[in-house]
Amino acid sequence: MSDSKRAFVTGITGQDGGHLAELLVGKGYEVFGLIRGQRNARREAFTREFPGVTLLEADLTDHTSLARAIDTARPHEIYNLGAISHVGYSFRNPTLTMEVTGKGVLNLLEAVRSVGLDEARIYQASTSEMFGGLDYNRPGAGYNEDSIFHPRSPYGVAKLYAHWIAKNYRESYDMFVSCGILFNHEGERRGLEFVTRKISDAVARISLGKQDTLVLGDLWPKRDWGYAGDYVEGMWSMLQHDVADDFVLASGETHSIEEFLDHAFARVGIADWAPYVRQDPQFLRPAEVDILLGDPAKAELVLGWKRAVDFKGLVHRMVDHDLALQREI
Repeated sequence: MSDSKRAFVTGITGQDGGHLAELLVGKGYEVFGLIRGQRNARREAFTREFPGVTLLEADLTDHTSLARAIDTARPHEIYNLGAISHVGYSFRNPTLTMEVTGKGVLNLLEAVRSVGLDEARIYQASTSEMFGGLDYNRPGAGYNEDSIFHPRSPYGVAKLYAHWIAKNYRESYDMFVSCGILFNHEGERRGLEFVTRKISDAVARISLGKQDTLVLGDLWPKRDWGYAGDYVEGMWSMLQHDVADDFVLASGETHSIEEFLDHAFARVGIADWAPYVRQDPQFLRPAEVDILLGDPAKAELVLGWKRAVDFKGLVHRMVDHDLALQREI
């Protein structure tokens, strides 16, 4: 085993995993990534981008495979990004969402203990979806680390279980477990099943004459959107801090999906996007979160964290990426 700092990342082939791998490799870490299944569709592309990252096969629902992978890596830092993270999918598959996103965290924590790696520092990816966005629990300045939780989806409920079990292990076993309560963070690595990337991809295709219409659900929900590359810097900072704790990472401002459409279409020279956008009931959720606004004051003060990319810059970055991608096809 090398003398360099070692990191173990679950969900490494996802959006945040890619950004985090880039950050850690750049800092000289030896990086191990958990990958599920022999035919992971993203494995080949990830290996091409990060040939120096060691991929280990394991599953968050299988304690034995997790313990084996962690024992192989013997990491100093563990970043748990693995989850079923699509809110709409969680309504269709609630049991699987709880097994992976919720109970998977318990399996991971127990695996760390079972291999005697209690000194490892662990990052748990919590989420703003735990708050729920209802009027009664929405503070004017935005949700912070002490705000009331009221999740509105199976995904939010599973993440809340994961959040509390992580805190419980921190307090019960004196494990270094920090929870990052991240508000919406997007970017060019985002999957096409998520609304932001669905928009940027469609806008690029529409501007190039490859697509006529973009079909969406509700356009009024407001989110606190930031750039994923900025947010993984915050994850890393949490594990460099002297004390394990919970931190909200957010921009401190909200924007609607309509505003996202405004900036995205304007980037390709289209002022009126209405003729290109159609709403379809199949994309509506049984329960929707209307507004999510975070208060990142604690992370800014304690960790010195601050986002670098603003909302307009985020949208332009995504559209520019997809334009370049579509021109290559």
